[in-house]
Amino acid sequence: MKRIYMDYAATTPVHPEVVKAMTPYFTEKFGNASTIYSFGREAKAAIEESRDIFAKSIGADISEIVFTSGGTESDNFAIIGVAYANKKKGNHIITCKIEHHAVLETCHYLEKEGFKITYLPVDKDGIVNPEDVKKAITKETVLITIMFANNEIGVIEPVKEIGKIARENGVFFHTDAVQAFGILPIDVDDLNIDLLSISSHKIYGPKGVGGIFIKKGVKMVSFVHGGEQERKRRAGTENVSGIVGLGKAIEIAMKEMPKESKILTVLRDKLIKGIMEKISDVRLNGHPANRLPGNVNLSIKYIEGESMILNLDMEGICASTGSACTSGSLEPSHVLLALGLSHEVAHGSLRFSLGKYTSEKDIEKAITSLSKIVDRLRKLSPLYKKDK
Repeated sequence: MKRIYMDYAATTPVHPEVVKAMTPYFTEKFGNASTIYSFGREAKAAIEESRDIFAKSIGADISEIVFTSGGTESDNFAIIGVAYANKKKGNHIITCKIEHHAVLETCHYLEKEGFKITYLPVDKDGIVNPEDVKKAITKETVLITIMFANNEIGVIEPVKEIGKIARENGVFFHTDAVQAFGILPIDVDDLNIDLLSISSHKIYGPKGVGGIFIKKGVKMVSFVHGGEQERKRRAGTENVSGIVGLGKAIEIAMKEMPKESKILTVLRDKLIKGIMEKISDVRLNGHPANRLPGNVNLSIKYIEGESMILNLDMEGICASTGSACTSGSLEPSHVLLALGLSHEVAHGSLRFSLGKYTSEKDIEKAITSLSKIVDRLRKLSPLYKKDK
């Protein structure tokens, strides 16, 4: 049986060109970038080349880029770094209810440390109202952190407007761009972004490496200590092979983005249309158009999402119920609850996220398989029988 992967939002396979670029740095080019002899200089040059690629991809300066272990560390670094560095100015942070747990849990931690956090609501499609951001700002506000695009429902937030509000009020603006980077064009100056987080494994790069853009003039403190690496901002021996892989993945993503975005949008809309036509009582979560090209998130009434995932897996189709970081939780998605969905409907959620290797045949197979699965499971559902 051919396996069909439709969970690219969770992770992506490493691109063959990325593997090729990384391979020498495991063997003949294994030097520590902090050493001054030839092996070290070679490693250092490779890191700086990737730093330059990342910087140019978002319109930043090379000095504004720091490499990390991934999106979670980048989010933690941005939020905690700004909060502690600016606590004499104020102790208030603004975020929203549908952020990734890497942001929400960091904010919960800071609340225990005495910081005040405002969790803004979203509308029925998951979009933050910029006016709500403006109203929430106080004299104590030091940071606004709103994601670029949601990892579960794919909705794209009004980042430019929020960044403009932050800048006009002298507040730093961070965006978790883990799901958007490499898929949507990003210019940090045009979008008024002060800090931006990315992760390699979402763009066909290796796991365990990511990065953060920190605009010149942003007051930060580091929370990883023990060395002079990354301009004293992030101590520890650099993951040279991983950083090289990230650089190559960015290079490929920037080149292929326009074409791939168009292809994924067509496939996404075909999948949504096919499922909605074949299955009754289905709700599309997130904005119908203002969403990531490869994201499809649906709530299918009368069925548990986990049951659909397991049945799809038996058909050779890999999908998810939402964020990979919360897949072990029995609680319904905090994102779907924030949209106003009931616990019952939220439990019936299903996310297909499409990518580079998704074909039209995969879409057709997913539509056919899901419709059969839903029909079979609903026949066993007492809730469905009761309503019908």
